[in-house]
This record gives sequence, C-alpha cells and structure tokens, in this order.
Amino acid sequence: MSQAVVGKKYGIEQTEVSAIQRMQRVKIARLVDDNDKKPMVGRVKGVEVTIPIVYGSISFWLGKKAAESTHKWTTYVRSATNEDLSVLVKKVVFQLHPSFEKPTRTIEAAPFELSESGWGEFEIGITIYFHPDVGEKPLELFHHLKLYADDESIPQTTKKPVVVESYDEIVLSEPMEASFGRLRNHPVARVTGNPSSPLVLPAGESSLDRKGRDTKDHALVQWFMKHSEAEDLNLLTTARQQVWAAAAKLKKELGSLENEVLRIKATTH
Repeated sequence: MSQAVVGKKYGIEQTEVSAIQRMQRVKIARLVDDNDKKPMVGRVKGVEVTIPIVYGSISFWLGKKAAESTHKWTTYVRSATNEDLSVLVKKVVFQLHPSFEKPTRTIEAAPFELSESGWGEFEIGITIYFHPDVGEKPLELFHHLKLYADDESIPQTTKKPVVVESYDEIVLSEPMEASFGRLRNHPVARVTGNPSSPLVLPAGESSLDRKGRDTKDHALVQWFMKHSEAEDLNLLTTARQQVWAAAAKLKKELGSLENEVLRIKATTH
C-alpha cells in the first residue's frame, strides 16, 4: 500500500533530542489506517517522489538594552534546495507556546515561516498540509526553538544568530496521478523508478495556481545551512583522504625511525 513518509535521515541541531521528543517524532510517518480498505485509485505504480525539506529556526539576540523580549526569531519549513514548496504544500500550521497571543499560526503561502520575539525556549509543533490532489494526510514535526548557543564561552552578539535546522525527506511512494504531472519536472522533487503502465495525466493538473515563492533570495538565506548528500559525501571523501595522507606520513616517519635504530645498533656492536 502507498504511504507518504518523512524519514529523518539526520538533523543538525545544537541540543540533544530528549527521549520524549524522539517518541514524538514517530508521528512523522504517515501510516495507512487499519480500517482503510479502499483500493488506491489513480496512483502511479513503480514510481517514488522524494522532496528534501528543512525545518528549524534562526534567532537573533537583541542586545543588552532589550526589554522583555531578548530575541527575535523566525521558524520555518523550506525546501532543502530553497525551491518553492507550494508545488506540494498547501499550508503549514505552527503551534507556539500558549503564552503567545494566538499560539496557533497558519501560513498558507510559501515561504512557510513566521517571525516572533520573546525570551524563552520551547518546542514548536509544525503540521504540514498537502494539496488535496497529493492524496496524503498531514505530517507532524517538532522543533525545539533555541535562543542561546550551547557553548557558554562564546560571547553573545547581535550580528550572528543561533541556527538550528533538521533535514528530512518527504517520500511519496506511488504518488497520485493528479499531482505527479506537476511534481515530476519540478526542481523541488527527485523522481525514481518508471511507471508500470503508460500515463494519461488529468488535463490541467500539471500546473497549480500558487501564491508561493522560493527562498533563494530570502533575507536570512546567508544563515541557512546547506543540506546535500553529495556535499556530505564529498566531505567524508576529503576527510578519508586526509586520514590516509596522515597515516602514510606517519608510516614513512616510523620507517625512518626504525632504520635509524638499526643504524645505531649496528655502530654500537
């Protein structure tokens, strides 16, 4: 049976995720209800669509003269490549701490983000709602708003923010035909596999009237972390090469020392 899954591959965070948070993130996966016995109609067999996303927050310290609110922060869900997520996402609901006025905030156009100010850290609930033609249930995420760096020796500054992001992938296994025509050629998505039968996509479904935009020119883009499997692989390869080079150098030096020991022994006998 088809299911949409957000699989947490790795997160870049500055705090340890508590056991409770790890349990809560089990909610990220969309599971088909046991009572849902309806056949999957209008799905593209043999195809999987992957949409890399990032969710997190960026917080700025307001300085020593700040009054009640010590920080200004922005929390968001974005494409890992800063493409327009509204091709897939209809709206995102952020659940803030109850102390905020109107703690439930709904963002209905990309970029899916909100900005606030305050003095305390707390967990933000994030619910992603898809367009009806995607045919998937909402996905729930949880993010811990971080205002202060873990390393207390680092002096606070108003110029450099505290950034906490997590990387995930929304995986649509056997996507709906209605939305596949729109997603398959969009840069936000990666498509793997081949349809098991010729596609006859619904007329007019390859486009969607969207009010959203990408985050390539976002005001905070300089603080966004880069999330790329290729980049990670390159970093690992570079690290291995450095280790191998260091090992070869040590081996050479060890060989020279052994030869010197043998020479000294030979001269003393």
